[in-house]
Amino acid sequence: MEAIWLYQFRLIVIGDSTVGKSCLIRRFTEGRFAQVSDPTVGVDFFSRLVEIEPGKRIKLQIWDTAGQERFRSITRAYYRNSVGGLLLFDITNRRSFQNVHEWLEEARSHVQPHSIVFLLVGHKCDLDAQRQVSRQEAEKLAGAYGMRYVETSAATPSTWRRPSRT
Repeated sequence: MEAIWLYQFRLIVIGDSTVGKSCLIRRFTEGRFAQVSDPTVGVDFFSRLVEIEPGKRIKLQIWDTAGQERFRSITRAYYRNSVGGLLLFDITNRRSFQNVHEWLEEARSHVQPHSIVFLLVGHKCDLDAQRQVSRQEAEKLAGAYGMRYVETSAATPSTWRRPSRT
C-alpha cells in the first residue's frame, strides 16, 4: 500500500498578537477567511497535505501559537521538533515589526541544539495604504537574519507575493 505522504514536517507560526497568524493559517488549510477571529489561547493545531510533485505529497503540521505574553510559557514547548516556521508581522503595525528580533531569539533559544528555518512574512498587504513598514526595510531585516521575505494577505490571496531572493 502506498503511503499517503512521503514526509511530515512540523511548522510553527509566531509573532505578536493580532498580526493575523490564525487567519493566515485558516486561509492556507481551510481556504476561508474570517474577518473577526478569537485570540488563540495557548496553541492551535492545523494540518494540510501539499503535493510538491505529481504523486509526491508532504504533510505539514502547523502549530499556531498565541502572541500574548501570558501564554509564552505554554507556547515555548512547541518550538521543539519544528523544522521550519513563519515569523509574522503586520505591515500596518510597526511595533509588530520591531518585535521580530525578540520572537526569533526566543525561538532559537528554545530549539537548541537544533535550528529552525524561518520565513519572514509581512502580513495584511491588502492594507497597503496603511503601511508602516516598507518592503525594502523588511527585506533588509530578513537578509540580516538569513531569511527570505514574503508579503501576503489572508483577506485577499490574490495579493500573495513571491519570496525575496535574500
